[in-house]
Formats: sequence, C-alpha cells, structure tokens
Amino acid sequence: MDMRNAAERADEMLDSVLAEVKPRVRWVHGPTTSGTCTVTRRRTVMTIISVQRRGSFLGVVDRFWRKSGYRMTSINNDVEFPAIYAKTEDGFQVGLTVADKGQAHFTVNSPCVRRSEVADSTSPATAFLDPGAQLIPRPNIHSDFWSAGDPPGGRKRAVMGAG
Repeated sequence: MDMRNAAERADEMLDSVLAEVKPRVRWVHGPTTSGTCTVTRRRTVMTIISVQRRGSFLGVVDRFWRKSGYRMTSINNDVEFPAIYAKTEDGFQVGLTVADKGQAHFTVNSPCVRRSEVADSTSPATAFLDPGAQLIPRPNIHSDFWSAGDPPGGRKRAVMGAG
C-alpha cells in the first residue's frame, strides 16, 4: 500500500462511519497531512451536536466501529469534550473528538506505507466551506435532532455507558 491508497482507504472509512449517523450530519474536509510514511485524513462536522446528544452521537460511532472489527483503544467520557479512539486490523487509527460548541472531528491516521503523492479526497463534502477560509468555522448548522438543547434546569448527563 502506498500513501495514495492509504488516503483512499481513510476516505472509505470516513464515508462509512458518516453514513451510519442518522439523521445525517453535515461535514467539511479538514486538512490532509502526510508524514514520512503516513497520511492523515480529517472531516469536521458542521452540524451542532448538543451536550444532550453527544452520548448518542458517540454511541452510534462506537457501535459501528466495533461492528466493523475495530479495537477500541481509548474512550474519554468527558461530558463536554468526549472522544473515542480505535484501531483497525490493518493498522489504521481512527478517532472522534467533540470540541468547542459541539463540533465533532473525525480523524484517520494510516500506518506506515510506501511514500507517494496523495490526491485530494473525491468524497464530496455535505456542508459549504468558503474556499478562501483560513480556518474551519465553529459548527453552524442546526439539526432538530442533533442540536436539541439540554432539558431546562437539567444537569449534564453522562456521555457514555460502560462497554
């Protein structure tokens, strides 16, 4: 496998996990980076994921990754900034982190592969990003489901159960 193939495999992994999220979230490509022998693909979710829905969002991804044979390597159950990380049988490392304003970030890091050119992803983003933007903005797309607010006066709920 070379870096181009690894980037394509990463795109397939990202396409697959995002297709599992229902209702769909809207996303943009993050920067692709490459090292001496590795490639990293990123996608940033532009749909606002409320504190109330973060556990559900991570749960969908966690179940899909486990069903796909990925081995969970780390789970951060922080209520505001949860994250999950896993590794595939062929050595790719995947991650989902939730950051400021409920913005979710997916990352796929390849194992060390043969050096080659890496093409841009052919997967079309589902949210608009100004081509001249220096940075990806905070999430700005409302979803009746994923952006649902916390219950009035309610405490923040635990993000994920054990397992």
